[in-house]
Amino acid sequence: MNLNTALSPEDLAQLFAQHKDKESHILWVSESGEVRLDRLPAGMEEEEFEKCVPTMRVRLRTYRQGKGYVGKKAAADRDFIGRVHQTLTEHWRVARSNPGVHYLDRYC
Repeated sequence: MNLNTALSPEDLAQLFAQHKDKESHILWVSESGEVRLDRLPAGMEEEEFEKCVPTMRVRLRTYRQGKGYVGKKAAADRDFIGRVHQTLTEHWRVARSNPGVHYLDRYC
């Protein structure tokens, strides 16, 4: 899934549905526009994860396990997925041409 090729809210919902809420996850975008939702390894801080992914351009706040932000229920929440989609789309316009990681802690 890539922000440069018209990522839809439905695409994003599929990504969220593929994961379980039993672990913490980080939603991030690579410098090529690829959108990823990766598990945050137990005991690893977000900043450490960020350093391990040198191609990261955008990172949203961590979705902590058991909070309902990942999984099939989260994917079915069209309002939530719509806000995440809008946030990624709007911030990607700026982030893709600026170096460094853009950390987003609020949705549009």
